[in-house]
Parts: sequence; structure tokens; C-alpha cells
Amino acid sequence: MKCVSLVFTLALAAGLSTGVADAQTLKTVTDRGMLSCGVSQGLPGFSLPDDKGNWTGMDVEVCRAVAAAIFNDPSKVKFVPLSAKDRFTALQSGEIDVLSRDTTWTLSRDTSLGANFTGVTYYDGQGFMVKKSLKVNSALELNSASVCVQTGTTTEQNLADYFKSNNMKYEVIAFGTADETIKAYESGRCDVFTSDVSQLYAERLKLSSPADHMVLPEVISKEPLGPMVRHGDDQWFDLVKWVLFAMVDAEELGITQKNVDDMAKSDKPELKRVFGTDGNLGEQLGLTKDWVSRIVKAVGNYGEVYERNVGSGSRLGIARGLNQLWNKGGIQYAPPIR
Repeated sequence: MKCVSLVFTLALAAGLSTGVADAQTLKTVTDRGMLSCGVSQGLPGFSLPDDKGNWTGMDVEVCRAVAAAIFNDPSKVKFVPLSAKDRFTALQSGEIDVLSRDTTWTLSRDTSLGANFTGVTYYDGQGFMVKKSLKVNSALELNSASVCVQTGTTTEQNLADYFKSNNMKYEVIAFGTADETIKAYESGRCDVFTSDVSQLYAERLKLSSPADHMVLPEVISKEPLGPMVRHGDDQWFDLVKWVLFAMVDAEELGITQKNVDDMAKSDKPELKRVFGTDGNLGEQLGLTKDWVSRIVKAVGNYGEVYERNVGSGSRLGIARGLNQLWNKGGIQYAPPIR
């Protein structure tokens, strides 16, 4: 027994995992009665406040889904707008419980920030936007261009890699926020604006004449965007991860906001597990048995959230593409609820 105790003590002293999860975040959130969610400072389709402070967007709805799963009330979320530069510090310090802010999952971010990505809400890639008056039809025609970028993102490295690999020269003009970047592009301080393609579509809506600008066809990187949580609390990591998975699985199973109550009455074994009428899968996450019903009633399934915010039902009108379900030509896929 002394040897076991010594190993345990040394593991704690070294900061190593002992297999006992911290499991404090859910209790903190429950005691507070509110989820603290880090979002962007304003990106149409993903996280944007109106003039009354009401937030909308895909990233916003992920946090509303988490709140619905915990409290059965999607309004119990405090949204904290964060710049690209400050977003990770806010998560590390405990200012927010979840970072749901168009953030790319990379190896370095997964290993050096003391945080875990919980899944992919949007498969994206970096692209370029130009004024149609430049008569440019391909990114390969951008040699010697000046390019506006936002600092603190993966954009700068991708830009350097692309231009170097194609033996092209360019000038970087960097800004601290997305608003500064798009304003500089519109005023003519640069020829090109580069960012994730979804963000290009979103930022184009802010321009005085959106139709005068076009997104070029090239996609030069992989940008899987998703929420993050702090290291050290496996229960919270699992909870946030499975809220996202539940939204994707619900779409695959045909569960929608309109039919969720009827589907919950099904005798199909798979649906009985999903709705908690068979087993205690929700309780294993620290939630109630009807956790999936709570999520879908509050925000809908993944497809409903996508179409409402960035797809056919939105001003952005972005085709599902890679974000279509795996069995419909895309790569969006979630483990089964069983």
C-alpha cells in the first residue's frame, strides 16, 4: 500500500493524471446557473449580436445546446465576445467554460494551450476575396498582391505556405480584429482579403456593395472549426463533445424540432437509447435521460442549425459541401449513441 501511495503522491507532484477526473466544471456551471461561452466579436452566421444584445449563429447555438442539455433552458448562457488574440487566455483563465468561436483545430493548439477540441462544427478552408473590378479569376493570378489578414489566426502561415509553394510574391497587411481587416480591404489598403471561406462570405455582407466582390475558387488549407474546453475535466469534455454529436446523430436519425416529441415515443431500440427510455446514457454524462430531446427542442438537429445560420435559410447561402452528413456525400459524422 505504501508503494501505491508513493506513486499517487509523485504523480500529483509531477502534475500527471491519476485517472481521477477533476469534474468541477459542470458543478461550477450548475451552481452559477449559467454557462459562460466565448464567441467572436461579430461574425454573421457564427456569432453576432443584434442591437439589443441578442446573439445568433452556429457557434452561439452550440452553447445554447449545452445550456439546454444542462438546464433545459437554452437562454442560460452568458456570451463573452473575444478577439482571436484573447480567446485562448479567456479559456485558460476560467473566464469562460467553452470557447465556441470559429477556431481551427491544429496539433499545436491541441497540445500547447491546455485545452481540448470537442469536435468539428464546421469543415472550412482558407480562401481569397477580391474586388470584381480587378478581373482576377484565380488565386494563382495574385502575384505581387497586397493581402489583408487578421493576426492571431492560422491565416498568416497558410498564406505564406501558399505563395511560397507557387513562387509568388506578396505583401502582408495585418490587423488585430476582423472588423479592422475588412474595413482596410474595402478602403483599398490591400488588393485581397484572405480568411476562412465561411468568414469571407460573412464579412462580405458588411461591405457597402457585396455584389462587387467575389470569393475565388481556390481553397488552400484545411480549417476544421470546433469548440474547445480546458484540459483536466474529462466529464465536461465528454459532455460538450456529446452535445455536438447528439445534434449530428439527430439529423442522421431524422429527429427535428417539429417531430422530436413523436419520435420520442418510438419503439425502435436505437431511438429508445437516444431518448433515454432505455438505459441511462444521459446520466453517464451527468445529464438527465432526456438530454437529446432537450437539445433538439432548443436548437434543432445539426442540419437545422446549419441551414438556419449559414445555409439556404440564411443571408450567407453557403452550400453544405463537406458539412453534409457522411451518408449524403459529406464528411460530417458522429459516433453512435449507444
